[in-house]
Amino acid sequence: MQAFKYTSLEMSSPRSSASVSATTLSEAADILSREIPWETYTTAQLLSPQDLQLIRRFDKKSVEEKSFLLAEEGPAYAKTFLTVIRNITKDDVVQYTLATIKAMFDADESKAALFTADGMDPYTPLLKLLQKDDRFTQDTACQVLVCILAARPGKDTSLAAENGVQRLDASGASSSSSSEVVHQGPVGEVVVSFVEWLCQQLRKANFNSERSPRALVAAAAKLLVERPTRYIFLRSGGAQLLVPLLKLSSAPANVQLLYETIFCIWLLTFIKPAAEALCAAGLLPALIEIARNVGKEKVVRMVVLSLKNLLDMKGCPFGSEMADLNVLKVLGVLQQGTWTDDELVTALENLEESLRSSVKDASTFDKYRKEVLSGTLEWSSMHTDSSFWRENITKFEEQNYQILRVLLKLMEVSKELRTLAVACHDLGQFMQHHSSGKHIVQELKGKELAMGLMAHPDPEVQKQALLCVQKLMVNNWQVFKNV
Repeated sequence: MQAFKYTSLEMSSPRSSASVSATTLSEAADILSREIPWETYTTAQLLSPQDLQLIRRFDKKSVEEKSFLLAEEGPAYAKTFLTVIRNITKDDVVQYTLATIKAMFDADESKAALFTADGMDPYTPLLKLLQKDDRFTQDTACQVLVCILAARPGKDTSLAAENGVQRLDASGASSSSSSEVVHQGPVGEVVVSFVEWLCQQLRKANFNSERSPRALVAAAAKLLVERPTRYIFLRSGGAQLLVPLLKLSSAPANVQLLYETIFCIWLLTFIKPAAEALCAAGLLPALIEIARNVGKEKVVRMVVLSLKNLLDMKGCPFGSEMADLNVLKVLGVLQQGTWTDDELVTALENLEESLRSSVKDASTFDKYRKEVLSGTLEWSSMHTDSSFWRENITKFEEQNYQILRVLLKLMEVSKELRTLAVACHDLGQFMQHHSSGKHIVQELKGKELAMGLMAHPDPEVQKQALLCVQKLMVNNWQVFKNV
């Protein structure tokens, strides 16, 4: 599956700092203004004299001065900061240190690589901090951890992930033949634990409580760049958790969150089981609603790219679902917009062309079969258009008249009035257009079912059952030409 001209996007993700609210930034500034009694912890032998010296040189310095110090002794500073969060449990010290590290990464994300130099283990203490009750500590530890994971050496966003992988089949179960992989080894265990924590937090996140989804989604956007992580995210139930966020984040103030949520969704649409899980959770209507109502170019671009991936997914009915949701009409409106992004304009054109081709190639009878097998019938054009019956009548013979038998079963057991009425109507259409229709229906006991529904209390069901029985008894089909 191609990602059109945006393939390179799959190798990067939105900067997590872009999702930090003004409140969070203000809170971090307040925390960084604290005076920490570092000597106390040196006396208690929680920090070494060398740690104290490094902290004193770094503490309260300008961004430029800190950058110079990190260039000179970066790994030593990383080791000292990890020593602080590993050995000191006092909340104000932990918050201060995390805020310091986060500010360092905000100034230069490449500094995250310092924390994995010389065999350092930043993961254990940071994973432990994710369990703290303090929201600032949780969110900042989350942002720091995801930056370090993103900068770790040997990271690979291709299918052949880092050294040592375990394969998954499309259902998420272990397999030795699948082409998809998940992380394995110590760092793989960290990724699994981190993703599971993220999904647990997303289940609790909303805009009316202290746990906001902003930092969580920003972290997911960085993690999901790696294809193996998408399978861990899917296995943890993360795909279904993203769709409700599309509605929650549709307010203008949440455009960045909306963008990063759809960015995550786009990355997940590159793998079939995740795409199926997303669509089962109601993704398509949600994306189309956003395309109609959110005019931000970067948001519309990600919506279009996600729809294109879904449309190109082999063996999935997403094209017919898009047609049913009038996506072509939405695309027509979008193409009338004034966009500054030339690639978005091209993406819109490509999606429209692909969708028109998909609609043209899709078998109408396949849509009819899907509707009948769903057990719920609607008065769509397929049922009332004579050309549909003329062109597809022989397809009713497939699999020993499977679809005809299902129609008869619906007439027998369905409690939905519309379904009963449409099923009676379709049975009559079958008899009218198939050369042996009346004989086949009588063989399958259709006459008895139709006659039984003639006494149904609903007038429409009664009417369609009567017409069906009449078609069993006459030979002059001109009588029913306009029925």
